[in-house]
Amino acid sequence: MTDGNDNLIELEALSKKVADVILQQDVVRLISHNDADGLSAAGIICNALYRKGIRFHATIVKQFDNETVELIEKTTQGAVILCDMGSGQVELSSKLKNAIIIDHHKPAGQLSHVHFNPHLVGIDGSSELCASSGAYMVARQMGDNTDLAGLALAGATGDKQAMKGANKFILDEAIHNKVITVEKGLKMGDDPIEDLFECNIDPFLDMTGDRDKIKAFLDGSGFKGRIKDLNERDMKRFTSLLILKLAGQGSLSAIDSLIGDIYVLNYEAVPNIIDLVNILNACGNADRPGLGLAVCMRDASAVNEAMQITRENQKNIIASIKKAQSQIRSAKSFRYVMLDDVSGTGVIAGTIIRYLYSDKPFITFNEVNDRIKISARGTRKLVSGGLDLASAMREASSSVGGLGGGHDVASGATIPRETAQKFIEIVDSIISSQLKRNES
Repeated sequence: MTDGNDNLIELEALSKKVADVILQQDVVRLISHNDADGLSAAGIICNALYRKGIRFHATIVKQFDNETVELIEKTTQGAVILCDMGSGQVELSSKLKNAIIIDHHKPAGQLSHVHFNPHLVGIDGSSELCASSGAYMVARQMGDNTDLAGLALAGATGDKQAMKGANKFILDEAIHNKVITVEKGLKMGDDPIEDLFECNIDPFLDMTGDRDKIKAFLDGSGFKGRIKDLNERDMKRFTSLLILKLAGQGSLSAIDSLIGDIYVLNYEAVPNIIDLVNILNACGNADRPGLGLAVCMRDASAVNEAMQITRENQKNIIASIKKAQSQIRSAKSFRYVMLDDVSGTGVIAGTIIRYLYSDKPFITFNEVNDRIKISARGTRKLVSGGLDLASAMREASSSVGGLGGGHDVASGATIPRETAQKFIEIVDSIISSQLKRNES
């Protein structure tokens, strides 16, 4: 915890305040984000509402914008719960009359709504507690919902958060209650090795998605089957070969996160946390968030279809990453690529900065109809050097008639199509100033 137990006491008090308001509702409209964290958060709250007999109508959206506000106003009679959104878009959330916000993005102003956010009690929401972790803290105060901790950890894993601070509190509680089991190994999922290399983005290697290169690697090394079935000697050799490949392509920072604790979710329809995160991200990217939410509601009949969608979605993203590699451009302070109506742009930006170019922020510009949707990603090292992508996206997008926000390390925006060049110039200046201030 950032400042010790006091933060946790304040966090639990805030959780109870929000839970008490939710429990007073007869019917709830729930709106959440379509990534792994947003879907996990929605799953936690939906499970908690269902167990209390509170009727709910859930909708998963790609972003919180004016269209989302209009949707809420047209389809909501009582309270609306916003998960993984609302704190950083005060100009939008303030338009809603009866909103309950469960978010972890840094608040961008004062809100009169019932508001759960770790930043309000001195906890860093970009690294120590995500939206689904926050939803879990609230759900704990709504009844006996400690079995939902696995979904909270899935959301934290999806948002690349460390198991420290408030997340560590949830992890320890989950272990104590046997909600999860911790194993050591490679964080790559439970599919056969050849399928993992063909479809998985973590790790992203020179052979990822290339069947011929994968076959040559496996034939030459003699590996087959599933990673968890390798004996100790082969596991060490397999791990060493992956480390050498990552080191060879300069992905040193990714090595530490590849090996370590694997969380087995004992109550979820998909037990391996890496597989669950991949499924939730894929269902969101493929415009099938309802299927992802069904998995979070422990509908076992949804798993096979969700896994099939995941493999296809990941193959598409791998193809997009490889195409983007040949089109990367450079501004003074960041690298970027211009895309045309591509899904999974956040994953593309995250993969490129994680495995290919980690020295500067990476931004994807994705043209969709008359708008450009932007995903920006940094690294913790860049953030410690002064980078704040949430501030940069918010300021630059606002200056060209758009909307933006998020976290210091990962953020996004939507701008009018014709303003792309002006936006690039403005955000280049902002990021340059952020990083230069820290140097002086």
